[in-house]
Amino acid sequence: MSPASKKLFNIIILGVSFMFIFTAFQTCGNIAQTVITNLNNTDFHGSGYTSMSIIYGVFSASNLVSPSVVAIVGPQFSMVVSGIFYSLYIAVFIQPATWAFYTASVFIGIAAAVLWTAQGNCLTVNSDENTIGRNSGVFWALLQSSLFFGNLYIYFAWQGKTHISESDRRTVFIALTVISLVGTVLFFLIRKREDTKAPGEEDSTNEILGDSSSAESKMTRAVAAFKKSIKLSFTKEIMLLSVTTAYTGLELTFFSGVYGTCIGAVNRFGSEEKSLIGLSGIFIGVGEILGGGLFGLLSKNNRFGRNPVVMLGMVVHFIAFYLIFFNMPNDAPIAPMRGTDDVAYMIPSKEVAIFCSFLLGLGDSCFNTQLLSILGFLYSEDSAPAFAIFKFVQSICAAVAYFYSNYFLLQWQLLIMVVVGFFGTITFFTVEWEAAAALAARGSDYSSI
Repeated sequence: MSPASKKLFNIIILGVSFMFIFTAFQTCGNIAQTVITNLNNTDFHGSGYTSMSIIYGVFSASNLVSPSVVAIVGPQFSMVVSGIFYSLYIAVFIQPATWAFYTASVFIGIAAAVLWTAQGNCLTVNSDENTIGRNSGVFWALLQSSLFFGNLYIYFAWQGKTHISESDRRTVFIALTVISLVGTVLFFLIRKREDTKAPGEEDSTNEILGDSSSAESKMTRAVAAFKKSIKLSFTKEIMLLSVTTAYTGLELTFFSGVYGTCIGAVNRFGSEEKSLIGLSGIFIGVGEILGGGLFGLLSKNNRFGRNPVVMLGMVVHFIAFYLIFFNMPNDAPIAPMRGTDDVAYMIPSKEVAIFCSFLLGLGDSCFNTQLLSILGFLYSEDSAPAFAIFKFVQSICAAVAYFYSNYFLLQWQLLIMVVVGFFGTITFFTVEWEAAAALAARGSDYSSI
């Protein structure tokens, strides 16, 4: 197998592993608040929104040290251990206890920071400036296939149910735990950097992936990774991209947790309201997969760069927000267990609700594939710190969004996303134009990115 084929193999294994883990985790996040609402008349008194706020809050703080962790233990082992913690979090729902639920939320926040930093490093070292766009799209399409499979099961398993029984809950979460563990095991198939490097190729990322047995050497790499994270945080490009990243954190919260809860709370959807949560997740996944696959395939022939894709993402999301504003009751995100009988500006339509799910997924893939691509392109030699900063900003904004989702009506949540999304698009354009100018100065072909 040629070095290029081995690198593509690594990207595919990375994507499939994430697909399994996030089939479990994203399905869990999509149904968590609905399941917990059905538990709150027992001894369990947790909140899905609060749990996600803890996860993303810890996630954001942990990104400050995750490059150091990856430098010490290596990206492969980092992803394996992180996958185990994801499985433990999901397993908590089999027999929920409030203390275990919130404790697991803290640990998965730490694990998530390490997992995504290692993923960004693995993606970058298996790509170059000609393949980073394709590989970002392939990875994203495989990752977001997770939304399809888990939610397809929820749709059929919960068809016609207005209450989630203890048996229903245990069956779902035992299955999700096993699926997460399968994805964790698959990380062992990823070939190490030295196995995929072409003869004579410089190892520009040996500070992260080196296998030195010297403890002093590992600590040196850890300190260097931390210093690079701090230094990169204050560069012009990272500060501008942080606005775009902040938007992805806000809309991630909305489509992965809040929107499903809104659908499940609308009583006018009748007995289908709970199964529609699964169908919504499926169509979010369809949008994500379509976007990731399409932008991955087109990246080699895209003479205009990344900006048109990001513009498409903004337009698609704004259309979705407009339709959701008209279709969903304003109190849907914070409705009690009995749901809401309120009406917005139209009679709630299942078809419009599911169409908006597709638009949310498609728009999210536009932003995230292009952010992954531009970070891998700009910071090919500092990938772990750069991706750690990306996840730091994204996760802290997601934590804030999950916190205010407990209190804000739908209209205010949509307004916040519209404002941040608009400015995030402008700042991304600025960085992309500067990247294009730098590439032209080097005499490279801009369409190759």
